[in-house]
Amino acid sequence: MGLNRILVIRHGALGDFVLSFGPFAAIRAQHPQAETTLLTTRPFVTLAEAAPWFDRVVVDAKPDWWNLPGLLRLRRQLTGHDFVYDLQTSGRSSRYFALAGRPPWSGIARGCSHPQPGPARETMHSIERQRDQLQRAGISHFPPPDLRFLTARPTPDLPDHFALLVPGAAPHRPEKRWPAEHYGELAQLLLARGLTPVILGAAADTPLAATIRAHCPAAHDLTGRTALLDLFAIAARAQLAIGNDTGPMHIAAAAGCRCIVLFSAASDPALTAPRGPDGRWPDVLRAPVLADLSVNRVAAVLG
Repeated sequence: MGLNRILVIRHGALGDFVLSFGPFAAIRAQHPQAETTLLTTRPFVTLAEAAPWFDRVVVDAKPDWWNLPGLLRLRRQLTGHDFVYDLQTSGRSSRYFALAGRPPWSGIARGCSHPQPGPARETMHSIERQRDQLQRAGISHFPPPDLRFLTARPTPDLPDHFALLVPGAAPHRPEKRWPAEHYGELAQLLLARGLTPVILGAAADTPLAATIRAHCPAAHDLTGRTALLDLFAIAARAQLAIGNDTGPMHIAAAAGCRCIVLFSAASDPALTAPRGPDGRWPDVLRAPVLADLSVNRVAAVLG
């Protein structure tokens, strides 16, 4: 398609955003000369602006539907594009189709030009679902996303051989957390194998890191000390990452790090598991209640 202005819509949690790196690269490869704009939410602006896939990044304030000034601003952000790829494919983003003036549109909005029909899409992992969506819009080339703009960044002073531990999860999803005491026991096993444990997480995860270090004082605590962009380069250097189903594990997988991801019944890895840059799946361990997942079972997968 000889198009001059492209709009990509992607909000989502951190893991969802990382799983869209491949589609972002494919859209850019399909329209190398077009001015490509990403409509996203504020947490992803810095990451998106550093990426080679977009010429502009604009923030979707997600105004309430009764907020007329907010909707007018959103309408200005949505209009004037030759084609829109809605990778969010939510009820909200689908309503943007009408607000944008019904332009050529890839997504699930009723009446759009390049729809992805359900319900089969609901059974696909995010990577396959987005690829199917883009294929229906005429994209056939899916180059691996080049993440050197992230993985080549400087890193903190770290040991030569280390494994990442990611004990946190979204604050409102405690059921997705393996107990910190279990991570502490695992940290001791890693250290005995010559891998220094390095704990990643937000500042709110510092108490979890303290529990791990109580079991394994040699562990390095980076919780609350890294910016989002730094995590990719750290993960690219790591020999292994072990963690819950949370955003930093998606980063580790995208950076090419071998990953062991722990899932409770709260989420389905068949739909949302982190994936490597070539689509490679991580090692997945599941237990309906993560507290019941034994350290020995995780250790058995270390190899």
